[in-house]
This record gives sequence, structure tokens and C-alpha cells, in this order.
Amino acid sequence: MREDWQLLEEADRALPAGDRANPSPAYATTPARARLLHPLVGPWIRECLRALGPEAGPVNERRVRGLGRELAHFGALAAAAAARAGVSFAVRLTPRDGVLVLPSLGALRTAGAGADPVDVACADGRMTLRQKGAAEVAVQVEDGIGAWSVAPGWTPAYALPGLLPDGPPMPLDDLDPYRALHGDPRHHELSYPTALDEAGRKSWWEAWSGTADMLRLGGGHRTAEAVTLLRCLVPLTEPPRSRPDAESIGTCSGTRREAFGALLSSTPPTPATFAATIVHELQHTKLSALSDLLQLHHAGPRERHFAPWRPDPRPYDGLLQGVYSHLALADFFQRCALRAERPGHRETAWSQHARYRAQVAAALPALVGSPDLTEAGRRFVDQLVATHERMDEFPAPREHTVRAEASVAAARDLWTRRHGPVPGHPRD
Repeated sequence: MREDWQLLEEADRALPAGDRANPSPAYATTPARARLLHPLVGPWIRECLRALGPEAGPVNERRVRGLGRELAHFGALAAAAAARAGVSFAVRLTPRDGVLVLPSLGALRTAGAGADPVDVACADGRMTLRQKGAAEVAVQVEDGIGAWSVAPGWTPAYALPGLLPDGPPMPLDDLDPYRALHGDPRHHELSYPTALDEAGRKSWWEAWSGTADMLRLGGGHRTAEAVTLLRCLVPLTEPPRSRPDAESIGTCSGTRREAFGALLSSTPPTPATFAATIVHELQHTKLSALSDLLQLHHAGPRERHFAPWRPDPRPYDGLLQGVYSHLALADFFQRCALRAERPGHRETAWSQHARYRAQVAAALPALVGSPDLTEAGRRFVDQLVATHERMDEFPAPREHTVRAEASVAAARDLWTRRHGPVPGHPRD
């Protein structure tokens, strides 16, 4: 562990090989800090803290082995940062379930399924990986994301082009062992992370290549948000059944509070779907960050509130998250409708806008009427109401509004039959 820290400190003092001669003032961070601040390091830290906490149970051999398994990932982080910084090193690393992942570089499928160590040496941008009972693997570190090797056991990390032409590549991470937590109750509706083949990567690239244009159609601030906040994409398998709240955007997606900047999603079918998914999930990212800084309410976890986009009762915080993200989608599709050139695209956007706006209208009263809001939370909810009201300036065609309101009424009636009267609804 001490050697890993020393290696990371060397990487923190170094610039990437290509920047040593003429370091750019725009270079804002070192390779070590870039690696430690990567979104998927957060879940790893969370697992380490969980293994150290009292909830992990009594200190015994099994717990010690589990903690050692988690801490072993630190060596891989340090080695990846050093390789990116051009630091020469030799280190012994421990694989996980027969795979050694070097974040941002790639992954080596080891000769055995156990935790036999792998000796990794790096010099002049070339890594050599040696393991017992297998041929030596030579890997050439590439600029940006990935590392190349002819060895069949090596899988390079992959990235999509930058969202903007001059932007940095966007990691499409299907290798990191901490990209999703199985059995996490907060994400029981999400499908599982998956490894992509060439066809899968092509599908992601095709959707991604038109996403920036779709974001701009929905407002320049949406592109700015994505460039600033989105730092990693994690592919998920296709869900076995459509989630009720994913029905309109056609994909299964989510974020993780401890992985700020990461977006988990099944393969987006179109750029329009991808853009809407980004808008939706970045709202969750922003509100989660704000909630860590400010207490917006004192409501408990009781699941009692009606949300038209869900069949089950929601806790107050879940309702707040849902309204915030759906309000952004209503705004996004309204702007798309006002700017769309093709009649078919315009009608589709108006339909989506009307649907999301009607859903938000049905959920806002529960937020506004809550006695659990703090002063900051009251200001926040008041702004949600003001944003919703401003959309009256450019209303959707009446037929879309009527259909949307009928859909919300049907959802409320079904919810009432299953769970009882909707709290705070005028008819109850």
C-alpha cells in the first residue's frame, strides 16, 4: 500500500509525456488527480468505507480478506495514473475475479480465475505484464483513453469522441469493476453493466454522434451542462421489461450519488433519446449535489406520494427528484418543438412536452404543500413552480395537452385503486 502511495505521488508531480516540454496553462490537473477524481473512484471509496464500518460485522479472516480485495484496487489506480504521467515503475498488482483492470488503460484477463498477482512494469509509454503460467503481455499506452496490445487476453479501454469537436474523449467504461453495485436497493430497477462488442460500440457511437445537435436544439445551456458535468458513460444491458418512468425516453438509465459525473444507460436507440436521457439524468446529478450542500427538507423516507411517472408511492425526496428532472424534460421538449423544422419532429416534441408538463403539474402540489421544507427548500420549490408557469407563454397544441392530462388522470385513478386516495388531491 505504501508503494502505491509513492507511485501516485510521483504521478501527481508529473505532467503527461506529451506536455512535459511545453506544459499548457489550460492543463488543470495532474494524471493522479484526474484518476482519483474520476466518477467511478467514488463507488470504490464507498465500498472501502463500508468494509471498514461496523455494518461489515465482526473483525475476522473473511472480513480482512474482503477489505484486502477492495484495497487492492488502489494499486491499479496508482499504476494507471503513473502510466498516464509517463512515470517509469514496476509494481505487483492483484486481479479481481481473474481480471486485472487498469482504469483508463484496459483490462487483462489473467491465466487463472483466482487472485494470483500480476507484475506490471512501465517505461517510455510501454507496459509489460507478467503472470505465472502465461505469456508476457506487452501494452502500448495511447493518448487520451486506451492502451493497445496484440495479446488476446487484453481489452483496451474505450472512449467516444468528445461531445464537442474540440472536447476531450468521453469514456465509455465497460471494464471498471466498480461501475455498478449489484444488489444496491436504490437501483433495483436498473439492468446490469455489460461489456460491449464491436456492434455494441458502433450503436453507442451512432447515437452519440448526433447527441450534441439534439442538445443544442433543446437549449444551449443543455450542451454546456453536459460538457461540464458528464464525465463517464457506463453501458447497461437492455432491461428485461420497460420501466414505467423510462417509457417516454426509451432507455434504462440512472446515476449514482457517489459517482458524480457518471451516467449509466442501456444503449440509446437514437440521438434524440440520448439527449433526453442526458438532460434527465444530469438533473438528478445536480440535485443530489445540491442536497449534499443544503438541506432542502426534513421529510422522512415514508413512501406515500403520487408520481404520475411511477406506479408505486414515492418518498418526498424521490418526488422532488422526479419533478426536477421531468420539469427539465418539459422545458427541453418545448424548446425542441419551437425550433424543429419538420412537422413530424415538431409534433413529437410537443407531445413529449405536454406529457411531462402535465405530470409535473400533478406532482407539484405535494411539494408546495409540504410542511417539511426548509427555507432553502421553499425557495427551490418556488422556482420549480415559476419555471412551470413560464411555459404557459408557449403552450402545446390543445390536442396534445388533452391527451397528456387524460393520461395523468388515468394514472391517478389506477394509483388510487392500488394505494388509496392521493394525498393532497382536491378530490380526496
